Amino acid sequence: MGAMSDKLKGKVKKIEGRVTGDRVRETQGKVEEGVGDLELRARRTKNRAKAKIDEMKAKRAAKKATR
Repeated sequence: MGAMSDKLKGKVKKIEGRVTGDRVRETQGKVEEGVGDLELRARRTKNRAKAKIDEMKAKRAAKKATR
């Protein structure tokens, strides 16, 4: 599943658990929401690292071209 859908499903479960008084369901929701958040952060970090690597490669290529 996608990170956003995990996060949303977790939020729904957490609220459902609070409303019904089911602490297990609430905890499951918190965990699922946390997993979704971690997936989003990991994806963002990966994209930033890739962008930085591409930027460095472009600088290196430009430097070689000016020689």
